[in-house]
Amino acid sequence: MSGNRRKALLVSAAVLGGALLMTACKGTEPAGDGAAAQSSPAVSAAGGGGASSGSPDSGGGKAKEPAKGSGASSGDSSGATSGGEGSGVGTGGGREEVGQVCGANDISWKTRSESQAGGYVLVMAKAKPGITCYLPAALPTVAFGSDGTEAGPAEQSAGKEIKLSGSVTAYAGVNPKTTNTDDGKELDSIILAVGNEDPEPVSLPVGTITVDKPVVTNWHTAPADAVPFG
Repeated sequence: MSGNRRKALLVSAAVLGGALLMTACKGTEPAGDGAAAQSSPAVSAAGGGGASSGSPDSGGGKAKEPAKGSGASSGDSSGATSGGEGSGVGTGGGREEVGQVCGANDISWKTRSESQAGGYVLVMAKAKPGITCYLPAALPTVAFGSDGTEAGPAEQSAGKEIKLSGSVTAYAGVNPKTTNTDDGKELDSIILAVGNEDPEPVSLPVGTITVDKPVVTNWHTAPADAVPFG
């Protein structure tokens, strides 16, 4: 009997030990969850750097994906923008072609005395061979003598831009004297430039003329339109 009792005690001890072991394991699991739960706020308060980089489901991991996506989107956008700019430049983008403005040295000049309208000087301008340029929609700059007396406008409105190339000729009329007095100075040439910014004006012979409050017309493509009335 003593042997049986001993065996029974050993079996009871083994069963009890196993039960206690299972109870201990079950007790430690909630403690582990609690510790984890308690440590999470601490990690979050510290910036969550370790948790974010270690967990693919963390906020840091999710934040990286949109960054990659936005980068791809930015690449597509920049490509489209670049293409748009390229097409705009290639097709002109609605812009008009800008041509070279004529300078006095780009032009072959001639003058001729005319009797109409009390007498005036007809100036003829033609591009030199191989040159294409544009006379602006503005008065030619015409000056007289050493004092630089400048001709005023003979027309109230501005003219049109004229493209000089090949045989195309532009005309302007210069009336050196618009007064009915005997005043004035006698000269035999005029100084002409294409606008006030022309760096190389030319001196054109015109014969002897009396200059007093001179005027000049706009550029025209027909000599009959270049008569400086008034």
